[in-house]
Amino acid sequence: MDWQYFLEITFSGLTRGSIYALIALGYTMVYGIIELINFAHGEVYMLGAFTSFIVASILGTMGFPVGAILVIAALIAILWCAAYGYTLEKVAYKPLRGESRLAPLISAIGMSIFLQNYVQLAQTSDFIRFPVRIPRFDFLSQFGGIVRSSDFVILVSSSLIMICLTLFIRYTKMGKAMRATAQNRKMAMLLGIDADKIISLTFIIGSGLAAFGGLLIASHTSQVGFSIGFLAGMKAFTAAVLGGIGSIPGAMLGGLVLGLAEGYTTGYFSGDYEDVLAFSLLILILVFRPSGLLGKAKVQKV
Repeated sequence: MDWQYFLEITFSGLTRGSIYALIALGYTMVYGIIELINFAHGEVYMLGAFTSFIVASILGTMGFPVGAILVIAALIAILWCAAYGYTLEKVAYKPLRGESRLAPLISAIGMSIFLQNYVQLAQTSDFIRFPVRIPRFDFLSQFGGIVRSSDFVILVSSSLIMICLTLFIRYTKMGKAMRATAQNRKMAMLLGIDADKIISLTFIIGSGLAAFGGLLIASHTSQVGFSIGFLAGMKAFTAAVLGGIGSIPGAMLGGLVLGLAEGYTTGYFSGDYEDVLAFSLLILILVFRPSGLLGKAKVQKV
C-alpha cells in the first residue's frame, strides 16, 4: 500500500470535509431552532466566495500583500453574508413562521433560485479565476508534500472556528439562550428570552460561517462560479443529516465523514462517483437511521 498517497487523499478528504462542516453548521443551527431547512444557505456560501473575489481583486490592484488580502476579504465577506442571512430571515422566513412547514420550505427554495440568478446576471455565468492563493508555508515541505498550504489553513481555521462555536453555544449567555430556544421556544419566551433575536443571531452566525467557507474554497481551487453553492449546499445538508440534523457535533462529524468518503472514492476509484456516493449516503441514512450518527430520535407524544 502506498502510504504517502493514502495520507494525501486523507488530508484532501479532511479539507473537503471541513468546508462541508462549516456550511452544515448553518443548516443544523437553523433547523435546531426553528426546524427549517434553509435551502438558500448554499447560495450564501457562493455569495461569500464572490464577495471575497471582488474584495481580493480590488486589494490586489492596490498592491496589498497576499495575507492581508485574504484576511480583509474574509472579514468583509463574513459581514456582508451575515447581513444577507439576517435579511433572508426577516424577508423570506419570518412572515411564514406561523404557516405550515411547507410554506417556508418553498420560500427557501425560491430564495436559492433567486440568489443564483441574481449573481449570474450581476456577475457572470462563467467560472472566473480567484486572484490570490493561500501562500506557501516552507515548514510543510518536511512532510514530503503530503499537506498543501491551503489544506493546512483550511483544517486549522475550520477546527478553531468549530471549537469556538462549540464553546460559545455551551458556555455563553447567548449560547444558552440559543439552546433553550431550540429545546422549547415558547418556554424560553416565557423565561424572558427574545426568540426573534435568537433566531436572527442563528442566521447571522450560520451565514458568516458559510461565507468563510466560500473564501477558503475559492482560494483553494482558484475559481468562483455562480453555481458552486447548490452542490456544496446539498452535500453540506447531507453531512448535517449524516451527523444528526440539529446537532452541532453531528454536523462537524458528518462533514468530515462525507469528505473522507468522497476523498477515498476519488482517490481509489473515480471522481465521477463522488456525487453518487454523497447522495447514496443521504438515502441510506434517511432509510436506516433518520436521526443521524449523533442525533436523537424524537419521541412523538400521542
